[in-house]
Amino acid sequence: MKIEVGFDYLGEKNLPNFNRYKRKVASIDKMIKERSGLGNDYLGWLDYPLSVETSLLDDIVLTANEYRKKYDTLVVCGIGGSYLGSKASIDALRGLKSSDSMEIIYLGNSLDPNYVSEILDYLNKRNFAVCVISKSGTTTETSVSFRLLKEKLKEKYGDDYRNRIVAVTDETNGALRKEVNNEGYKAYVLPGDIGGRYSVMTPVGLFPLAAAGIDIKAFIKGMNEARGDFDNGDILTNPCYQYALVRYYLHTRKKYKVEMFNVYEPRLSGVSEWFKQLFDESEGKDGKALLVSSCTFTTDLHSLGQFIQEGNKILFETILYVKHPNNDIVIKEDKDNLDGLNYLSGKSLSFINQKAYLGTLKAHYENGNVPNITLTLDKMDATNLGYLYYFFMKACAMSAYLLNVNPFNQPGVEVYKKNMFHLLGKEGY
Repeated sequence: MKIEVGFDYLGEKNLPNFNRYKRKVASIDKMIKERSGLGNDYLGWLDYPLSVETSLLDDIVLTANEYRKKYDTLVVCGIGGSYLGSKASIDALRGLKSSDSMEIIYLGNSLDPNYVSEILDYLNKRNFAVCVISKSGTTTETSVSFRLLKEKLKEKYGDDYRNRIVAVTDETNGALRKEVNNEGYKAYVLPGDIGGRYSVMTPVGLFPLAAAGIDIKAFIKGMNEARGDFDNGDILTNPCYQYALVRYYLHTRKKYKVEMFNVYEPRLSGVSEWFKQLFDESEGKDGKALLVSSCTFTTDLHSLGQFIQEGNKILFETILYVKHPNNDIVIKEDKDNLDGLNYLSGKSLSFINQKAYLGTLKAHYENGNVPNITLTLDKMDATNLGYLYYFFMKACAMSAYLLNVNPFNQPGVEVYKKNMFHLLGKEGY
């Protein structure tokens, strides 16, 4: 088991009797496997890690390596699930200030003119390529940015611009697929039965990861291992479903309104953003579900930590903690000891960070009366990250079905688009 799920800091009153939910969970698990529930057309992610062809992975690695040799920057152009998974993964595995030969930057996720202008100006000094990701090819934020990126590519590189574009889109339909066919861009398929927030396992996530030098086969291996470990409808033995049920119980029976998802490494903050999109967009319908928010500790202990400790008891916490960091630093003794820190001499930052984690757990649970769920990984690598993502996807599906909502649509998102198009004067709105 690559992830330890802990309920020691939850409290007996907040832990459901798993036996009472055995039939309900088993029934939902059967529905998921048989693909008979709400939104079942978008359950392609369930078996994708097992069915993805080695030839596809090899082709992605080959193309990505060619790009890494030719270019120093890849612009990932997408929004929501089209970029959050890859960004979270690259930050988590390479770090926030990577010395890797290829820089990965992001556009198409905002309409802010300052941000877009800064990226375009920066690209004047870079030898760049583009990975555009859109199933339809008409998503406003992504399409506007892609149009601007194409102008920049043509301006800098002339007819060679086509060779600097990789597209990930629908296999047969949509504006971007039509452009791929007309222009001859290198292209990969976003399967029609996998929605954006579940798509990190597809070329949507895999090509940027490979361009960042990350082992995508190890990433898929982790997802496959999780798929096997959690392919089990028994709530008594499946920790993935136990996590889903506990958060459902805390919300519906104990009336908590917020799940605060916390990490102890800034490089994992992107995982928090991906987690928020997965659960908030999947469950937040029909006036139901928890609001998922997030903190990065210990930084936020000096701000939101005050509210968590002594504020309105509307939330519980889910902590993702990684035991062994990729790097570490040992504190040295200082002869003057003016800061009084010599008691830490010889101790590593990971040791100190661990004690901050344990001390915070104790404070929030025992003194603050805040329930805590702990998720622990031994280390952060491509296999463990793939495993973690699949754990969350499977838990999210179970959690949403427990609420009797469709985990795979997002009708509320369409409302702002309709209003925006009307205000912009788009025909038909």
